[in-house]
Amino acid sequence: MDSPEVNLDCSLLLYYPGGPYYSSREKESANSFSDRSVLVMASLRNKGEKGSKAATGIVPEMLTEENYEDWKVCLKHYLVGHGLWGVVSGKEPEPSKDKKQEHEEWKKKNALALHAIQLSCGPATYAKFKEAHICARVAWNHLAEKIKRPYKFKEHDHEEENHVEDEGAREYLNYGYLYKAIEEGKCHSIKSFLEQDPNAVRARVSSHRDTALHIAILVGHIKIAEELVKKMQPQDLELINEYGATALSLAAISGATKLAKAIVEKNPKLVSMENDHDDGQLPVIVAALYGQKRMVRYLYKVTSKDELQGERGATLLNCLITAEIFDVASMLLKRYPHLGVTPDHNGDYTLRILAHKPSAFPSGTKLVLWKKWIYSCVMVHSPWESPRGSQTSHEDDSIGSHRSSVMDFHNIDIPDSSDGDLRLHEGHSIRHCVPDIKHIHDRKLVHDEAVKLLSCIFKEIRHMSNSQLEKMEIDKVLYEAIKHGIVEFVVEILKFTPEIIWRKDKKGRTIFAHAIVLRQEKIFSLIYGLETQRCIMARRHDVFGNNYLHLAAKLSPQSQLDRVSGAALQMQRELQWFKEVESIVQPKLKEDMNDNKKTPSALFTDEHKVLAREGERWMKNTAGSSMIVGTLISAVMFTTAFTIPGGNSQSGLPILLETQTKAFLIFMISNALSMFTSSTSILMFLGILTARYAEEDFLKSLPTKLVIGLACLFFSIVTMMVSFGAAIYLMLNKQLTWVFYPIVALSTVPVAFFSLLQFPLLVEMINRTYGSGIFGNSNGKLSWCGL
Repeated sequence: MDSPEVNLDCSLLLYYPGGPYYSSREKESANSFSDRSVLVMASLRNKGEKGSKAATGIVPEMLTEENYEDWKVCLKHYLVGHGLWGVVSGKEPEPSKDKKQEHEEWKKKNALALHAIQLSCGPATYAKFKEAHICARVAWNHLAEKIKRPYKFKEHDHEEENHVEDEGAREYLNYGYLYKAIEEGKCHSIKSFLEQDPNAVRARVSSHRDTALHIAILVGHIKIAEELVKKMQPQDLELINEYGATALSLAAISGATKLAKAIVEKNPKLVSMENDHDDGQLPVIVAALYGQKRMVRYLYKVTSKDELQGERGATLLNCLITAEIFDVASMLLKRYPHLGVTPDHNGDYTLRILAHKPSAFPSGTKLVLWKKWIYSCVMVHSPWESPRGSQTSHEDDSIGSHRSSVMDFHNIDIPDSSDGDLRLHEGHSIRHCVPDIKHIHDRKLVHDEAVKLLSCIFKEIRHMSNSQLEKMEIDKVLYEAIKHGIVEFVVEILKFTPEIIWRKDKKGRTIFAHAIVLRQEKIFSLIYGLETQRCIMARRHDVFGNNYLHLAAKLSPQSQLDRVSGAALQMQRELQWFKEVESIVQPKLKEDMNDNKKTPSALFTDEHKVLAREGERWMKNTAGSSMIVGTLISAVMFTTAFTIPGGNSQSGLPILLETQTKAFLIFMISNALSMFTSSTSILMFLGILTARYAEEDFLKSLPTKLVIGLACLFFSIVTMMVSFGAAIYLMLNKQLTWVFYPIVALSTVPVAFFSLLQFPLLVEMINRTYGSGIFGNSNGKLSWCGL
């Protein structure tokens, strides 16, 4: 029986006696604590062999959003029962390394607790939490505490909550009328209440210690909120509710820019006042977190730039990029370039955020043909090209003007017009004609600024040491960028750090090795600009002994296979990848064996057995279904050739040949063409059904047969409809001419349906078999090095 799939962090294995699969021989030599550890691990192994990671004897099922409470209780009981809860809860702190024996005992307990937590939550959930593998207590706090609460609100135990409620009940209940009036938007009632009790404007009116202003913003009555601000003192605006949120913070969430201006004008200190809401961030960061673009631009203008350095600035930058507010992000990064390599409050780097946003780059945006043309014609101007000189002297004063210059539609050049170059300023006319052009302009502006953000960050990275790059997890960032097919990401880093092509990750794989495994042909095509380096790089092996051809022999990720229609075309694409990589490796490497003693060809066959069978089944099903249609058409056309409309004369010639010569010739020629092409399609489909289905057949032979078969079938259907229309015309043109036209119109319906259902497949097969290929102009040199 194969070993169960258990995803372990390598650092944990050091602390398990004999590893997670402890043998009976090793069990005999274990000490007292190790005996218990071994029994736990042996139990986990026996349970794991049943085929379910959850069935480990720890919890009934892995952690999900639905079973969180039961999972937490069950796992805690398990840890308590095995004497591991002290390490997890922190009651047993890590001893100093001077106490060697105690420290080793603690490490073993910590490792066992970590392993139990990892098995019970599953690798997908466990991988989300950084540094959770270091300490069981950290992992527990992440999984058992942070999952439950997405925001770090103030924590109170039950005694404290009851105390606060008793103390504040009398106060906020006295303002129930005011609370209800604000909630219902009764301005007159609110005004009357405040005239009677002016201090109510700063009172707590809810059980969560909200003021009237808080409630007005929360229920969306912004006009009421603006009036309340006028009645409040500057220090009143600093009041926070139970969750630590100021009124400005809630205004930032709601996007009420006018209200925010009124609050800031009354108390400018609020823009620099952190709160406990949303991880204790500045209002501008809160606004960016909720994607309030207009609010972000205003708050960025009025916030002191000294507040936006270090972790705060990195957090703001990442939130801006996530919300696609790239104009402000560009200004911030241009002022403080080091923010691009500074971790935010969650430990995330800007590069990681960008690596997960393929839509922010041209390579991640798919446009139809006419939109591509407009995209190429549109001109954009970003803050990186500001004509105002130094951003430090004009940035704050030019936020509004920048918005108008960047986000308004302007300076669109459309070449190749009949009157020469047509240059439209403000773009109102063309935007009126083509409504989508504003969206295209905005997308191109995002793409332009995202690429320039990358350039600015990579300029900083080239000065970083290897240890700093490791801390940033640059290998994972590059992997994610390649996985999402962000070509610009790879091109930009190669401009500033060309030596990155030699960098290997923990698996010993370079960026081009990842491009092969992840089937990113645009990124892999960059290797053709490497000249001699390409030959040297193609000889590299990963830690498993795989060369580039071994990696190409592996099965594509499912996401890449799903981009291709049908298993046969998927198999064809896999062969094209294998052949392309084979063309750049040295002949010796084609027979090279990896650590599993497999050559690239043997590995390809082994990895693609299932796909080859599915491709064969898909081909036969498609050919069989089409063959039935072709057979019916052929039989009908053959019969029609001998049952001519109008009959024959005594001489044996068709009567209509003399009276309606042109129409009759159209009938006969289309009938013959339909019969011949349908017969040809039958033979092609028969050839598919009787093919041997070797791997090489999927590359050219089988697709060619199917292309010919479908093309002939399509042509036979068209000519059959033409023959049918001609026959109707011959019989009805003299007496029932009006009937002829609707019948001919209806005869186009089958052709239209076939075109919609099968023609796209035919076009795709032709492009993939006889087109430029998935690598495009691979013989050309993509010389990024000199850019």
